[in-house]
Amino acid sequence: MQLTQYTDYSLRVLIYLGLFPERRCTISEISEAYDINRNHLVKVVHNLSTDGWVTTTRGKSGGMVLSFTPHQINIGAVIQGTEPHMDLLECFDHACNTCPIISACVLKHALYQARKAFMDILSGYTLADILIQPDALIALLGDVNAASGKKLTA
Repeated sequence: MQLTQYTDYSLRVLIYLGLFPERRCTISEISEAYDINRNHLVKVVHNLSTDGWVTTTRGKSGGMVLSFTPHQINIGAVIQGTEPHMDLLECFDHACNTCPIISACVLKHALYQARKAFMDILSGYTLADILIQPDALIALLGDVNAASGKKLTA
């Protein structure tokens, strides 16, 4: 099972925002903290906003914040919203399937169960569960917020 880079970046944005709930954060600072191309994050943040996970404000004092508390952001729900599909094999997509053994194959059923178990476990976590070590996470992101010049603190 492999999640897309888009989902990875979406989760990173939520983690970052969860670390700094007292202020608006910018795409530029998140880009620099994670060393991710800013243009990639623009699309990620737009979709997180469209999906309701973050609230954005334009302008000089703009930025973004979480739309919910970390306890209200379910990791499984975020992943379901960011993954285009969870097709582990070609046969999961009936429209594109060309596998000649689909009618007798048991493998797809095992993989359906594995996918369900994967999502069930992730749905048991919230962003708050991921943020239990804020000081360690902030230390790994760097000492200084390049965009604001402020020291990163939880």
